[in-house]
Formats: sequence, C-alpha cells, structure tokens
Amino acid sequence: MSKADSGKRLFVLDTNVLMHDPTALFRFQEHDIYLPMVVLEELDRSKKGVSEVARNVRQVSRFLDEIIGQQSDNGIADGLPIVVGHTDTGLPNGCSGRLFFETELLPQTLPDSLPGTSADNTILAIALALQNDARHRRVTLVSKDINLRLKASIVGVHAEDYNNDQVLDDVDLLYSGQQELAADFWESHSKNMESWQENGRTFYRMHGPMTGNWHPNQCLILPGEQGFSALVREASDAHALIETATDYSSPRHSVWGIHARNPEQNFALNLLLDPEIDFVTLLGAAGTGKTLLTLAAALMQTLDENRYKEIIMTRVTVPVGEDIGFLPGTEEEKMTPWMGALMDNLEVLTRTDIGGEWGQEATNDLLRNRIKIRSLNFMRGRTFLNRLLILDEAQNLTSKQMKTLITRAGPGTKIVCLGNIAQIDTPYLTETTSGLTYVVDRFKNWLHSGHIILRRGERSRLADFASDAL
Repeated sequence: MSKADSGKRLFVLDTNVLMHDPTALFRFQEHDIYLPMVVLEELDRSKKGVSEVARNVRQVSRFLDEIIGQQSDNGIADGLPIVVGHTDTGLPNGCSGRLFFETELLPQTLPDSLPGTSADNTILAIALALQNDARHRRVTLVSKDINLRLKASIVGVHAEDYNNDQVLDDVDLLYSGQQELAADFWESHSKNMESWQENGRTFYRMHGPMTGNWHPNQCLILPGEQGFSALVREASDAHALIETATDYSSPRHSVWGIHARNPEQNFALNLLLDPEIDFVTLLGAAGTGKTLLTLAAALMQTLDENRYKEIIMTRVTVPVGEDIGFLPGTEEEKMTPWMGALMDNLEVLTRTDIGGEWGQEATNDLLRNRIKIRSLNFMRGRTFLNRLLILDEAQNLTSKQMKTLITRAGPGTKIVCLGNIAQIDTPYLTETTSGLTYVVDRFKNWLHSGHIILRRGERSRLADFASDAL
C-alpha cells in the first residue's frame, strides 16, 4: 500500500459495520478505508437469504464491484478512489478517500494473551500491523462489536464505534413532544392574541418568545387549578396557532370504554384520533398504556367511524430469551405468539357480557375480519390503502427498516409506532441509533405527524413499584 497524505486517517472496517450500513463505504469523507480479506470472506458467507442483513451484504458487494469496475490503471494495490454520489447512497456527489484491500500478507503478531485465529483477532492483527507500518498517519479500527473494541484498546490499537447513523449525541436530547408552559404564559403571549371557535373547537393565534421553539402538533400544558392543555397546529418565528385539546379523561369522552388517566395519555388520544395526523410515535416504559390507547383509538376509527378499512398489527420478531424455533401454520398463525401484548389488550377492549359466550364469539369473528396480523418480513413492495398500521416494539428497527415500512403507506393510511428505547433487543442498536429515535427526530417538524412520551405507569401499583424499584 502506497504512502498517503499524513492528514488523512486510515479506517479498518469490521464486517458488522458493513452489515449494519452498506453505505458506510461512502461515509468517511476524505479519509481512506482498508478492508481485510477476512471481512470479504465473512460478507460472502452472509449473502444468502432474505433477511435484512443478507440484503445489506449483497448491497455492499454491488458497491464494491462498482468501485473496482471504475479503477484506474494504477491497480488495486494503490487504492481505489471512492466516488460518492451513487443513487443508492443518498449522499452528495464528489470524490471521498481511497479504498484499500489486503493485497499483500501483513505480519500478524498479537500478544500471547490473544490466542487463536478467529476473524476478530485476524482483523485486530491487521490493524496493529498497519499501525506499525504507517506511523505517519492514524489507523483506527471501526467496529460495532464492543468486545473487539476492548481488545483493540488493550493491544494499543485505536478503535471507535460506527457513529454515522447516530441521531443524537445523548438520548436526553430526544424530542419529548410536550412542553410545560410557564405560569406567566398568558401575560407574556396575550399581546395581539386572536381567539375563535370553529366546529366546537377553540383556537388561539398568538405571538411571543416561546412560539419560535414549538413544533407542529406539540402538546402544551399549563398546570394548576385552571389547567390548560393544547396542541400546536402551526408554528413559526412570527406566530403560532394552537388548539385546545379534547378532554378524554372524562367518562363521557371515553374511547371504546377507555379514558385517559394522565395528561400524556390524553395527548396521545388526541394525536391518535386526529384524521389530519398520518404518523404517530408513542414512547414509554411498560405499563404506560401505549398499546391499549392505540388499539382503543384504532377500533373506534375502524369499527365505529369506518375511517379505515382494517387494522394491521405487526412487530419485530426479536426474542428476549431463547428462540422457540420453527413455527408451523400461516403467516398470521406464526405471528400470533409475538403479538401477545396486543392480543391481551384486545381482550380488555372487546370483553362483553351481552349475549354470553355467543356474543363474545360474534365479537371475535368481527375482529378477525377487521384486524390482520402481518409479519415485517413480507412488507417490502406492499402498499396499504386506508389502513391503520400499528407497529409494536419499533425500537428494534434500524433507520433503514423504518424507512422501508413507512414508505408502504398509501392514501388514507395512518401509521402508529410504539416502543421503549430503553428495551432494545437488536444487536448493534442503541438508544441514539434506533430507527424509532431516528423517525421521532426527523418527523418532529412535519405538519402531519405527532409524538408524545408517556412517563407515568398506569398498569397496576405492583407494576409501577417493580418498574421503579427493580
């Protein structure tokens, strides 16, 4: 490998980086990339199948084939220019760094404390050899594997996580969808304020220092004896239009027998029942009511108002413990064990004493015709028209998987994403790189989306105490 500009860094990529993000080849700006041969072998072993990882690997192979196909007369040993701007990358045009492959045998010497010839140790040995050979530049091993980064630090190789898909620096910066107003809110924003009623709803157009920080459909709450809750309908630096929120905490405004038990749940029902909002994200810990509120709103809009043709429920099939293995039956029967949380809430919402067992069976037949359980594995290429799509456990999706799902929505379709970013079961995903965090941040300024974080548990006093104490 030829000597390069000392201002450039050399990044050695682990296999899991490319499996996680095929466009990682194009995301190191002007710096160079080195791919060990063992990485290409691991990619080759993972290319078969219909999983998301297999698709990513095949996309990496296509990118590499194009880069090699555009090589100059200098050959592969001198590095291949990485031309950014491919239609599949979504990145601006331009030439990045250079791509180097392992074209010569490097001395692989590791400490005796790291025996064996595993793929990780081979990558680590190559990074160490490059670091000893190219002392004029900084060599960095990039991996999503924490253990490999730990071993790299032990042997003296600089290692980093792949952070290009990180949405936020800290999860505490995540948009909450709600803002508590100051006690002097009306005094500081009443100048030139307009108010009117339209179809039983109250609107305010106001000017003030806080309006420039609001987002569309953000929930505003003014606590106190004469509490006030509203949703932002329009927001700009000059003014904002807000609408008072419907009170679903009273039994007369219940939704399929369910009423809000706290302000966050009330805001959630406002977002779920608003026909002008096409995309809703609800975050919260276990027992905060995400699934129950969503199903109640879905049943009301599908069965009572006929706004949607049917409800489609799905979730990511990532087991918490040992996988239960092959499941026989149809797609819906295979998904049933994964949809236990949704089915438990359906039992609560559809429980009836009218007609006894015959009445309950009739209710179940009606629900089976209007509620469909689908697998995410077969979503690619589909288009949903006038459907309400509920995605549970959305924190286990990557940003690319989330994009694939949301772009399935056709006219009249609403998508609701539920999740708890503190319970991520997918390898290599964190709170700041989850697809759920990604869409919350990207959709917060869109006029037809809404988001709220449910913070108060309402399942039972036992569940609330266990959530806090354990």
